[in-house]
Amino acid sequence: MFEKGEYIVYGTSGVCQIEDITTMDMKGVAGNRLFYVLIPSSQRGGKIFTPVDNEKTYMRPVITRDEASKLIEEIPGIEELWISNEKLREAKYKECMNSCDCREWIRIIKTLYLRKRARSAQGKKITSTDEKYLRMAEDYLYSELEIPLGIPKARMEAYIGEQVRKMKEAVEE
Repeated sequence: MFEKGEYIVYGTSGVCQIEDITTMDMKGVAGNRLFYVLIPSSQRGGKIFTPVDNEKTYMRPVITRDEASKLIEEIPGIEELWISNEKLREAKYKECMNSCDCREWIRIIKTLYLRKRARSAQGKKITSTDEKYLRMAEDYLYSELEIPLGIPKARMEAYIGEQVRKMKEAVEE
Protein backbone atom coordinates (compact mmCIF):
# COMPACT_ATOMS: atom_id res chain seq x y z
CA MET A 1 0.00 0.00 0.00
CA PHE A 2 1.23 3.48 -0.84
CA GLU A 3 1.38 6.34 1.65
CA LYS A 4 -0.31 9.73 1.72
CA GLY A 5 1.88 12.33 -0.05
CA GLU A 6 3.69 9.70 -2.14
CA TYR A 7 4.01 10.03 -5.92
CA ILE A 8 2.94 7.07 -8.04
CA VAL A 9 2.41 6.24 -11.70
CA TYR A 10 -1.27 5.42 -12.15
CA GLY A 11 -1.93 3.68 -15.46
CA THR A 12 -2.32 6.02 -18.40
CA SER A 13 -3.04 8.96 -16.07
CA GLY A 14 0.70 9.20 -15.44
CA VAL A 15 2.26 10.64 -12.31
CA CYS A 16 -0.15 11.34 -9.46
CA GLN A 17 0.32 12.37 -5.85
CA ILE A 18 -1.68 10.56 -3.20
CA GLU A 19 -3.64 13.31 -1.51
CA ASP A 20 -5.52 11.02 0.85
CA ILE A 21 -6.43 7.44 1.69
CA THR A 22 -10.04 7.24 2.81
CA THR A 23 -13.31 5.33 2.75
CA MET A 24 -16.16 6.47 0.52
CA ASP A 25 -19.78 6.87 1.46
CA MET A 26 -21.32 5.54 -1.75
CA LYS A 27 -24.13 3.13 -2.49
CA GLY A 28 -22.76 -0.28 -3.41
CA VAL A 29 -19.33 0.34 -1.83
CA ALA A 30 -18.39 -1.41 1.40
CA GLY A 31 -17.96 1.17 4.16
CA ASN A 32 -14.54 -0.16 5.12
CA ARG A 33 -13.07 -0.27 1.58
CA LEU A 34 -10.13 2.11 1.26
CA PHE A 35 -9.61 4.45 -1.70
CA TYR A 36 -6.68 6.54 -2.86
CA VAL A 37 -7.49 10.15 -3.71
CA LEU A 38 -5.00 10.96 -6.47
CA ILE A 39 -4.00 14.33 -7.89
CA PRO A 40 -2.70 13.87 -11.46
CA SER A 41 0.30 16.07 -12.24
CA SER A 42 -1.01 16.56 -15.78
CA GLN A 43 -4.48 17.86 -14.85
CA ARG A 44 -5.03 21.09 -12.99
CA GLY A 45 -7.76 20.58 -10.40
CA GLY A 46 -8.31 16.94 -11.38
CA LYS A 47 -8.84 14.13 -8.87
CA ILE A 48 -8.97 10.38 -9.27
CA PHE A 49 -10.61 8.07 -6.76
CA THR A 50 -9.43 4.48 -6.99
CA PRO A 51 -9.65 1.52 -4.63
CA VAL A 52 -6.42 0.73 -2.80
CA ASP A 53 -6.89 -2.89 -3.91
CA ASN A 54 -7.47 -1.94 -7.58
CA GLU A 55 -6.10 -4.72 -9.79
CA LYS A 56 -7.34 -3.35 -13.13
CA THR A 57 -5.14 -0.26 -13.35
CA TYR A 58 -1.38 -0.57 -13.02
CA MET A 59 0.10 1.40 -10.13
CA ARG A 60 3.74 1.69 -9.14
CA PRO A 61 5.94 4.10 -7.21
CA VAL A 62 7.74 6.82 -9.15
CA ILE A 63 11.36 5.82 -9.75
CA THR A 64 14.04 6.91 -7.29
CA ARG A 65 16.81 9.44 -7.95
CA ASP A 66 19.35 6.62 -8.44
CA GLU A 67 17.00 4.79 -10.82
CA ALA A 68 16.42 8.03 -12.77
CA SER A 69 20.17 8.64 -13.11
CA LYS A 70 20.76 5.04 -14.19
CA LEU A 71 17.91 5.26 -16.70
CA ILE A 72 19.43 8.38 -18.30
CA GLU A 73 22.81 6.58 -18.51
CA GLU A 74 21.08 3.71 -20.35
CA ILE A 75 19.42 5.94 -22.98
CA PRO A 76 22.13 5.52 -25.67
CA GLY A 77 21.75 1.73 -25.46
CA ILE A 78 17.94 1.63 -25.52
CA GLU A 79 16.80 0.43 -28.94
CA GLU A 80 14.36 2.31 -31.12
CA LEU A 81 11.14 0.79 -32.52
CA TRP A 82 11.27 0.23 -36.26
CA ILE A 83 7.91 -0.83 -37.62
CA SER A 84 7.19 0.12 -41.22
CA ASN A 85 3.45 -0.64 -41.18
CA GLU A 86 1.59 2.47 -39.95
CA LYS A 87 -1.24 0.56 -38.23
CA LEU A 88 1.14 -1.84 -36.49
CA ARG A 89 3.35 1.08 -35.44
CA GLU A 90 0.49 2.87 -33.67
CA ALA A 91 -0.54 -0.37 -31.93
CA LYS A 92 3.06 -0.76 -30.72
CA TYR A 93 3.12 2.86 -29.50
CA LYS A 94 -0.09 2.22 -27.52
CA GLU A 95 1.38 -0.95 -26.06
CA CYS A 96 4.54 0.92 -24.99
CA MET A 97 2.57 3.81 -23.48
CA ASN A 98 0.30 1.44 -21.53
CA SER A 99 3.27 -0.50 -20.15
CA CYS A 100 4.02 2.30 -17.62
CA ASP A 101 7.70 1.54 -18.29
CA CYS A 102 10.12 4.45 -18.70
CA ARG A 103 12.34 2.46 -21.07
CA GLU A 104 9.41 1.89 -23.42
CA TRP A 105 8.63 5.62 -23.40
CA ILE A 106 12.28 6.30 -24.25
CA ARG A 107 12.06 3.85 -27.17
CA ILE A 108 9.14 5.84 -28.57
CA ILE A 109 10.91 9.17 -28.07
CA LYS A 110 14.12 7.96 -29.73
CA THR A 111 12.22 6.42 -32.63
CA LEU A 112 10.13 9.50 -33.25
CA TYR A 113 13.06 11.93 -32.99
CA LEU A 114 14.82 9.91 -35.70
CA ARG A 115 11.64 9.68 -37.84
CA LYS A 116 11.07 13.41 -37.42
CA ARG A 117 14.63 14.16 -38.52
CA ALA A 118 14.41 11.79 -41.52
CA ARG A 119 11.06 13.22 -42.65
CA SER A 120 12.36 16.77 -42.24
CA ALA A 121 15.36 15.93 -44.44
CA GLN A 122 12.84 14.80 -47.11
CA GLY A 123 10.93 18.06 -46.74
CA LYS A 124 8.06 16.34 -44.92
CA LYS A 125 6.47 17.02 -41.56
CA ILE A 126 6.04 14.49 -38.79
CA THR A 127 2.69 12.68 -38.97
CA SER A 128 -0.04 13.69 -36.52
CA THR A 129 0.05 10.18 -35.00
CA ASP A 130 3.80 10.36 -34.48
CA GLU A 131 3.48 13.87 -33.01
CA LYS A 132 0.76 12.69 -30.61
CA TYR A 133 2.80 9.77 -29.31
CA LEU A 134 6.02 11.78 -29.13
CA ARG A 135 4.33 14.40 -26.93
CA MET A 136 2.64 11.75 -24.81
CA ALA A 137 5.86 9.76 -24.25
CA GLU A 138 7.79 12.93 -23.41
CA ASP A 139 5.07 14.05 -21.00
CA TYR A 140 4.99 10.69 -19.20
CA LEU A 141 8.78 10.40 -18.99
CA TYR A 142 9.52 14.01 -18.04
CA SER A 143 6.71 14.04 -15.45
CA GLU A 144 8.17 11.00 -13.78
CA LEU A 145 11.79 12.17 -13.88
CA GLU A 146 10.79 15.60 -12.55
CA ILE A 147 9.96 14.15 -9.12
CA PRO A 148 13.23 12.36 -8.19
CA LEU A 149 15.57 14.72 -10.05
CA GLY A 150 13.92 17.96 -8.91
CA ILE A 151 14.20 19.39 -12.42
CA PRO A 152 11.15 21.08 -13.94
CA LYS A 153 9.49 19.12 -16.73
CA ALA A 154 10.03 22.05 -19.12
CA ARG A 155 13.84 21.69 -18.69
CA MET A 156 14.00 17.88 -18.76
CA GLU A 157 14.69 17.46 -22.48
CA ALA A 158 17.68 19.82 -22.28
CA TYR A 159 18.94 18.13 -19.09
CA ILE A 160 18.75 14.63 -20.62
CA GLY A 161 20.44 15.83 -23.82
CA GLU A 162 23.24 17.39 -21.79
CA GLN A 163 23.77 14.21 -19.74
CA VAL A 164 23.85 12.01 -22.85
CA ARG A 165 26.34 14.38 -24.54
CA LYS A 166 28.59 14.28 -21.45
CA MET A 167 28.54 10.47 -21.49
CA LYS A 168 29.44 10.39 -25.20
CA GLU A 169 32.31 12.85 -24.65
CA ALA A 170 33.63 10.79 -21.72
CA VAL A 171 33.63 7.64 -23.89
CA GLU A 172 35.40 9.42 -26.75
CA GLU A 173 38.23 10.66 -24.49
